[in-house]
Amino acid sequence: MKTLILVRHGKSSWEFNVSDLERPLKSRGFTDAHLVASEFLKSHDLPERIFSSPAKRALTTCKVFTKVFGLSEDMISISDRLYDFGGENVINFLKNLSNNINSVMIFGHNHAFTSISNIFGSKFMDNLPTSGLVKINLEIDDWWDLKQGKTEVVIIPKELKL
Repeated sequence: MKTLILVRHGKSSWEFNVSDLERPLKSRGFTDAHLVASEFLKSHDLPERIFSSPAKRALTTCKVFTKVFGLSEDMISISDRLYDFGGENVINFLKNLSNNINSVMIFGHNHAFTSISNIFGSKFMDNLPTSGLVKINLEIDDWWDLKQGKTEVVIIPKELKL
């Protein structure tokens, strides 16, 4: 069995005139990422490997999670294939993971992450919001055989603020 944990980057700021790759998080992005990471940590095992898009907003979100998890930032691997908005590059990235990895957490972007959650998970969602997390259990032994699994958990920041 393999476990896929998708985390969409936190709310980003449009305040600065920077490239899309360099767009930072808003303060809400930090707060929401911290909330979701803390909630995840309460009842779920940490992933074996963590990968992030190189985009500043995704990598910063990833760093918030690793800090909450008590992990070193050295645990983060950056992959350009996760800087994808359609999903094809992310799916190819997943299919080419080492089979020695049984659980992976990836940080990236919409619409790719909503699409992937719907293709491979068992719970449909219209939109994975910023800082949203989806954990999917996959009944596969080889990442290349990626197919629909079971959505175990969805954590949405807005639902944690009620």
